[in-house]
Amino acid sequence: MKISEVKPGEVEIQGWIENLRDKKSMQFIVIRDLSGKIQVTVVKDENPEIAEIFSHATLESTVKIQGKAVANEYVKLNGIEIIPSKVEITSHAEAFPIGPESSIDQRLDYRWLDLRTERNQLLFQFQSTLINAMREFLLNKNFIEIHTPKFIGTASESGAEVFEVKYFDRKAYLAQSPQFYKQMAMAAGFERIFEVAPCFRAEKSHTKKHSTEFTSFDVEFSYINSFQDVMELEAEMITYGLEKTKEKYGDKVKEVFGVDIVVPTLPFPQMKLNDIYDELEKRYGFTVPEEEKTDLTTEAERLCERLAKDKFNHEFLLVTDFPPQKRAFYHMRQNGILQGYDLIWKGIEITSGAQREHRYEELKKNVEEKGLGKDVEFYLQFFKYGCPPHGGFAIGVDRLTMLLLNLPSLKEAEFLFRGPDRLDP
Repeated sequence: MKISEVKPGEVEIQGWIENLRDKKSMQFIVIRDLSGKIQVTVVKDENPEIAEIFSHATLESTVKIQGKAVANEYVKLNGIEIIPSKVEITSHAEAFPIGPESSIDQRLDYRWLDLRTERNQLLFQFQSTLINAMREFLLNKNFIEIHTPKFIGTASESGAEVFEVKYFDRKAYLAQSPQFYKQMAMAAGFERIFEVAPCFRAEKSHTKKHSTEFTSFDVEFSYINSFQDVMELEAEMITYGLEKTKEKYGDKVKEVFGVDIVVPTLPFPQMKLNDIYDELEKRYGFTVPEEEKTDLTTEAERLCERLAKDKFNHEFLLVTDFPPQKRAFYHMRQNGILQGYDLIWKGIEITSGAQREHRYEELKKNVEEKGLGKDVEFYLQFFKYGCPPHGGFAIGVDRLTMLLLNLPSLKEAEFLFRGPDRLDP
C-alpha cells in the first residue's frame, strides 16, 4: 500500500474500500490499491464523525484518509494500522452487477470491474514485466524499436481475412501484421528492429486462442546466415524474458495462479515436420491422411506438448521443414522446403518465423505463383535497390500470457477482448 507523508507524524493513503467490519465500538476497514492493502481502525467514541462516514460507506467506494501509521502486532496486514484523523469518500460505489460466479462473457460486459481483482491486476503487472524483459534483451543487442502504420493500402499481406475501413475517398485495411514494414526497415538499413503493437484479423474464429485484435511482439534482423539464426535469437529472448519475470513474480504467480514459471534450457529442441508425424504415430498411435501432413493439424499441435516432454524433457518444440504451399510468399524456399519454423509451447503454436526472401527476382516469382500481382507492387519496390539477407518472427503477447498462466482463453488474457461477437466495452 502506498503511504504518503503529508506532515511530520501524519500520513495519507488513497484506495478502494475492500472490506468494512462495523462492530459495536470499533470499525475495521481494509483499503486496497495496486501495491497492496492496509487496515484502518476507528474507535467510535474517539472519532464519532469518522465512524459516521464509514457507517454509510459502501464496498469498492474510493477514499482518501489522513492519520497516523501505528505498529500493531495483532494486525495481519504487515503489522501496521492507520488511525484516521480525516476521511473523505472520493467516490461512491453501487452494488456490483457481477461476481466470482459470473461467466466470462458476463464479466467482460463489466470488464473494468472484473479487472479490479488482485488476480487480474497481477496478470498485467506480470505481462508488463515479461514484455519489458524481452524488449530489454533486444535493446541490449542494439535493436531499434519502431512503430509502423496500422492503416494499410492492400489486403494481401497473408491470406487471412482483413478489416476494410473507409479512408477518406478510398478503401484501406487494418494491418494484419507489420511484416511488410519490418522488411522495409531492413531495406532501409536499420538492420535490427522490433515492434510491440496491435494487429487485426477478421476471422470468425471462436477458439480459445483467437481474437480479432491482439498484441504482437514482432522482430526482424539482417545479415543472417539461415533461419537457424532466427530460431536461436527467439529462444534466447524468451528464456531471458521468463527468467527475469520469474525473479520478480515467480512466487506471487505460484500463489495466485498455482503456476510454476519454468525457465527453459537452451537450445530449444527442434524436429522436422515429417519426423514429428512419424514420432506421433510410433509413440501415441496418432495418424492423419497424407494430404494433411503439409502442416500441423490442431491435434498434432496439441500432442507436440507431450512429445516435447517425453523426447526432450522440454516445454518448447521448434518445428521445421514445412512445404511452402500454405505459407506466406515472402518466406524463403530452398529445394522446395520453407526456410522457416513454428514454435510450439504447451501444445499451441506461438510463433511462425522464417528467413525472408530478399532477392527481387525470386520474390517476384513467389508473388506470381500466389496470384497477388498489383496488390503487393509497393512491397516489391523495397527489394529493387538491394536488401540484405534477413529474417524474423512474431509472438502473440496475449497468447503467450494465456499459456504461461494456464488461462482458459484469450478472453482472460487480453485487457479488452475483441472477437466476432465482442465489440464492447
